[in-house]
Amino acid sequence: MSDDLKTTPLDALHRSLGARMVPFAGYAMPVQYPAGIMAEHAQCRTKAALFDVSHMGQAVLRGEGAAAALERLTPADVQILKPGRQKYALLTAPDGGILDDFMVANRGDHLFLVVNAACKDEDFAHIEAHLPAGVTLERWDDRALLALQGPSAEAVITRLGGAAAAALPFMGVADVLLAGIAAIASRSGYTGEDGFEISVAAGEAEALARAILADPDVAPAGLGARDSLRLEAGLCLWGNDIDRTTSPVEAALTWTIGKRRRAEWNFPGAERVRAELESGPKRLRVGLRPDGRAPARAHTPIIAADGTALGEVTSGGFGPTLNAPVAMGYVPPSHAADGTPVELMVRGRPLSARVSPMPFVPHRYRR
Repeated sequence: MSDDLKTTPLDALHRSLGARMVPFAGYAMPVQYPAGIMAEHAQCRTKAALFDVSHMGQAVLRGEGAAAALERLTPADVQILKPGRQKYALLTAPDGGILDDFMVANRGDHLFLVVNAACKDEDFAHIEAHLPAGVTLERWDDRALLALQGPSAEAVITRLGGAAAAALPFMGVADVLLAGIAAIASRSGYTGEDGFEISVAAGEAEALARAILADPDVAPAGLGARDSLRLEAGLCLWGNDIDRTTSPVEAALTWTIGKRRRAEWNFPGAERVRAELESGPKRLRVGLRPDGRAPARAHTPIIAADGTALGEVTSGGFGPTLNAPVAMGYVPPSHAADGTPVELMVRGRPLSARVSPMPFVPHRYRR
């Protein structure tokens, strides 16, 4: 592994736990621990798993009109966010493509942002370049981000003294003390399970992680399980399922566009989004259930029964919870209805599949 990779504040802990480290978004990250991806996946579905997501970008926006300023770059209704609430949003380009997806929380006197690791430098530069006088962006590069996910997550947080976090509804955010360590917790995640994302000072991240892992209901999990979990949950991965070529309408993410924003049409890419909402997009992101047990990976061609090329798989793999392969990809609207038969060209051979509703595994967020 290259020596020029960045490391997270939990790097030494990962290695002491026997993690297999791989390059990811410029960082050395754990892909799995000795128990293996299948066990880590099951741990998250049945109890609780702890993920290191410190490679993600964290920042705050401060100043009068910060929410309105951010709305110049996203279709989301940021101004409607009440203090202590968070939402999923998209950064869009003038041509309607998706520059990144991110989380934004109203923290009272500032907005808290979490963006993707691979895009964070570009995202923060893009946001900063469009801020009016009096609104500033402050990167939080000195903080770690942990994700505790699974049906036991709330009980674990409670045992650590995090009653304020345990009381949060889905997409709630609060200051908390966990094992005596100050942190910011949001009730959110990337697995489809109930859980928390926890921002903590880098210097205290390992102590907090060890306190969480000391709970008998928790085990560490790496990128492998994180990917299989989010795929079963039908959640997009930027760079695979969404990117600069896809619009929010094509990606089936129109729910991120605020009602007021649809009346104003004053966000980047609004012209394309409005046209696709009115006339329909050329393609749509759909779920796919291949027959048999062979998974269809990203870039697998999707074809119609008559051999017509439809599109390609953007994410695919084996779903341990379903004990079957699952995938996502883009097809024309004519082939996007649930149950539509298609074929996937896996290693040069057609594999029968059908369009499937998502999520493949029901979400269990705390509403």
